[in-house]
Amino acid sequence: MGINLDAIKNRLNSLKNTNNRTSHIWRPEPGEHQIRIVPYLHKAENAPFIELYFHYKLSKRSILSPISFGRPDPIVNFAEKMKQTGDKNDWVMGRKLEPKMRTYVPVIVRGSEGEGVKFWGFGKQLYEELLGYFADDDYGDLSDVQTGRDIVVTVKSPEETGRDYAETTIRIKPNPSPVSSNPEIVEKIKQHPNITELYPEPSYDELKTYLQTYLGQSDDTEDLNYTSKKEQTKSEESKPAPPTSSDDVGVTFDDLF
Repeated sequence: MGINLDAIKNRLNSLKNTNNRTSHIWRPEPGEHQIRIVPYLHKAENAPFIELYFHYKLSKRSILSPISFGRPDPIVNFAEKMKQTGDKNDWVMGRKLEPKMRTYVPVIVRGSEGEGVKFWGFGKQLYEELLGYFADDDYGDLSDVQTGRDIVVTVKSPEETGRDYAETTIRIKPNPSPVSSNPEIVEKIKQHPNITELYPEPSYDELKTYLQTYLGQSDDTEDLNYTSKKEQTKSEESKPAPPTSSDDVGVTFDDLF
């Protein structure tokens, strides 16, 4: 039996993407850091802010949703149908399947400028705070290479906050400044990657496969017979049988999809 060359190539590409992502994503450790947001050189409506939507519950890794770029996502379509059955449990499951937004900006980390541009990802609260500074005429475009401002990022660990999660706060430096006077650093800024190189967009069929696999393996399999609970209270003759195997789940998926 010969080896599966396609599987080997796919695994190699996956590892390359993972390594590339690790080197270009900035995840600040607890402590104080100073960074500079730089212009995003690739197409993005709200650049330098890049809004991406991810599915976090379908796999061990996050999966980029095509709705990030205005394209259809079968998982989103499926979630919407779940929310429209009129049943509370179905609605909750539909909500669980919806992708969540995470915003990224390209940054230079002070003290590590030689590593080039990295992408810093954060949630809604920090996004709104940064947008507020950009919209404020007293601050303006913090990413401007000549008149922008550095940002101090402070991260407190869960042990420090006494909560289950770390806490991140920002402070804008008061004085505008050029991003760098070093030509090599400036050149690195001009050559930073497109974020879609770090988070490839899966195809429509790939997303359907992720969803089918999730439905077949979920501990909530009995609840994934996507007929509303109201309909299930009808007579036993008309009530559909719950899925008993991954094949049955797939049939239910195809019927609703």
